[in-house]
Amino acid sequence: MARAPKKMHLTQAHVAAMVRDIPDPGPPDGFTPSSDADFAQYVADILAGSDGSGQVWIFAYGSLIWKPATDFVEIRTGLLRGWHRAFCLGWNTRHRGSDGAPGLMLALDAGGSCKGVLYRLPPDGVEDSLLRLVKREMGMKPSAFPPRWVQVGTERGPVRALTFCIDRRSGRYVAGLSEEQVATVLARAVGHRGSMVEYLFNTVRHLEAMGIHDSHLWRLQQMVAERVKLPGG
Repeated sequence: MARAPKKMHLTQAHVAAMVRDIPDPGPPDGFTPSSDADFAQYVADILAGSDGSGQVWIFAYGSLIWKPATDFVEIRTGLLRGWHRAFCLGWNTRHRGSDGAPGLMLALDAGGSCKGVLYRLPPDGVEDSLLRLVKREMGMKPSAFPPRWVQVGTERGPVRALTFCIDRRSGRYVAGLSEEQVATVLARAVGHRGSMVEYLFNTVRHLEAMGIHDSHLWRLQQMVAERVKLPGG
């Protein structure tokens, strides 16, 4: 039985305080929107790397936990070794950030380990589900966090799953920031899809509900809550 979630410092009130009406500025310089042909090729490349079992799993570590973007027929928690969850994908000046206050998104970075959520796609809808997934995660090219097949340990044995890992050679790889610096970024960044406060709040809340406690994100949510000014505060 999953333990009761801890009480978070970051709350829905902090999320509401960061709501802004911001128009979509479009793709940043240096990136091109992926075409329908690109999306079809992404799916074909992913399936070419599958094990042929007919089972396709997605390993979610961030927003895919609370907004999967695909249908699924089974869910598990699992441990991925060799990669860790980090706010290393930057700088986001469109979806959850702006030129004046860019955001940092989660990606898997090399080293350590990561507990996350596994979704098994419906066998009769794999291609359709993958197409929706890549349209969300690979909307611009070149991708800074390309898909990768990984081995994830679960209580019912290992699972081969698809996930997204940062390309350290990408110009969008951000490293070397302290937790205090990351918290300050997350407390300020807002884009046309919402705020980094909302992104962090939903990720931590859903991880805790699934019985997954990420100590780094837990510290960040407290530090971000301390930095967001609430009405009347």
